[in-house]
Amino acid sequence: MNNFVAIDFETANADRSSICQIGITEVVDGILQPSKSWLVQPEGNYYDPFNTYIHGIKPEDTENSPEFPDVWKEVYPYLKDKVVVAHNTSFDMYALRDALDNYQMEYPTFDYFCTLRIARYIVKGCYSYSLDVVLNYLGIEFDGHHKADNDSAGCAKLLLKCLDMDGSTLEELEEKYHFHRGKFAPNTFIAHLATKNKQTKTEMLESLEEHPELADEGNYFYGKNVCFTGTCSYGTRKELLQKIKDVGGIPSDSVTKKTEVLVVGQQDYRVVGEDGMSKKQEKAKALLDKGQDIEILSEIEFLSRI
Repeated sequence: MNNFVAIDFETANADRSSICQIGITEVVDGILQPSKSWLVQPEGNYYDPFNTYIHGIKPEDTENSPEFPDVWKEVYPYLKDKVVVAHNTSFDMYALRDALDNYQMEYPTFDYFCTLRIARYIVKGCYSYSLDVVLNYLGIEFDGHHKADNDSAGCAKLLLKCLDMDGSTLEELEEKYHFHRGKFAPNTFIAHLATKNKQTKTEMLESLEEHPELADEGNYFYGKNVCFTGTCSYGTRKELLQKIKDVGGIPSDSVTKKTEVLVVGQQDYRVVGEDGMSKKQEKAKALLDKGQDIEILSEIEFLSRI
């Protein structure tokens, strides 16, 4: 039978460690259990307006809430030695990792899977794999996006549906679709990643869907050549490129003389070095210095304009 725990984190600002709400939904023998959620006071109780716009949580909502280490004591038993799932683990699991690192806390031990990736393998014909969109596409009841308890319940429902549609266990999906589970353990963090048949950047661009009816001449990115660098926190790279294509922009995988906007996500400083700039950023800066009109945006600035 299916036993797993779905989790969701909401954050207060651009720092991924700024967790302000945690939602948990257990599935025991294939049966959804009541969801639980905790409000968390982020460091300094500081919120970016954009984050509040997304989830509705404000400083006054968490001014008397416990900080992450205290809430973690309650959350930890739900995850220890379990199979854990989240929708877009490239955000949620890195948020957890960064919060644990920020408070110098030991990592828990559990394996995890990403329902966003799993849904992309199994649910065909959906224009977006954002949690609310794919659940609506499948006709699954959903109580509202960006509330941690609702999102964790939606994530759990989505995985149960995907397992039913494919007729497989998680372990069978792992082998069938050539990915490996992520893993948390003391001193260990391994991402949920494809192990082979990974799309090249060119293949990713070619696989973007055509939705001419969504083109919007009034959109900021209409007709603009847009490129991304770094890890996206609010969607996969492909999803954000699809947003550009949908509104009538021109998604690109490299910085060239045609590039008009470079969107900068989270950078891995082990890769980019001390200056924190990727090769794409360095090339964009060099072109700027030569007079080319390139705008460099954060991912949050990008989302506020799309």
